[in-house]
Amino acid sequence: MTDSFTLVHLSDVHLGPISGFHPRYWNVKRALGYINWQRGRVRVHQRRVADRIAADALRQAPDHIAVTGDLANLGLPGEYAAAYAWLQALGDPERVSVVPGNHDIYTGRLGGASCLQTWAPYMQNSESWREAEPVRFPFVQIKREVALIGLNSAVPTPPFVASGRLGDAQLAQFEAALARLGDAGFIRVVLIHHPPLPGQAPWRRGLQDAAAFADVLERAGAELVLHGHNHRDMLEWRTHAGRGVPVLGVASASAAHAHKSEPLARYNLLRLRREDGVVRIHCETRGLSSPDGEIVTLDRRDL
Repeated sequence: MTDSFTLVHLSDVHLGPISGFHPRYWNVKRALGYINWQRGRVRVHQRRVADRIAADALRQAPDHIAVTGDLANLGLPGEYAAAYAWLQALGDPERVSVVPGNHDIYTGRLGGASCLQTWAPYMQNSESWREAEPVRFPFVQIKREVALIGLNSAVPTPPFVASGRLGDAQLAQFEAALARLGDAGFIRVVLIHHPPLPGQAPWRRGLQDAAAFADVLERAGAELVLHGHNHRDMLEWRTHAGRGVPVLGVASASAAHAHKSEPLARYNLLRLRREDGVVRIHCETRGLSSPDGEIVTLDRRDL
């Protein structure tokens, strides 16, 4: 790769306002989630901030945009439709890829099927990686020398639980895809909502098969893993064939106010290139300088 590949990473957009809260969608988890939203999150996650972050990201002229879930809040059809319109404003499916989060597949009642169906164009395999099912995980998007591998860690959970799970079948397909793409010489970028390594989140919020994911990563390798969910910047490493694999988390793209340990809205701008056989990754974090401030560069680092 002579030129760098520029990738924007957004996550946990939590688009408001919540619409379509019809009695037929009512259940205990949605009721509790709505109360939680009204008691605090409605002031944290604001659409105007998400739109500003998206506009700034587009001004960087990225080659591709990856969104790692939680576009919705209660997993309602109206939220799915609003999120789809927001994705369309970001770009067409050739330029944007999405994986679902736990707020997108919220409960078993009117859960994942509608979300995956509505956003299906943004979760497709490339023509060169076409599989039998129109939407399945992992999906693979080939962009020049970069392969984006999208995973679904979101499963319906009981109230007060936001954990995720990949499952044995998806993990096996994931490992096979990593091996095939690695043999073909692609720069492999993995997209997942939940922090995928052991100890990155408490059990109520973590990935149930994080140890199995870490084992796959160490066996098959990847060049970069991107996740969200914790609403904080995170960086951990795994090793494959003597080289480090960065596992990079990003904060929410819509936070108008700092909340507990969660910072203001931000996103990561990643530049990937191959130099003398080694993949180089530069990460620039851009976001709000203050609640009413400009969007500026907050950090730069080489991974």
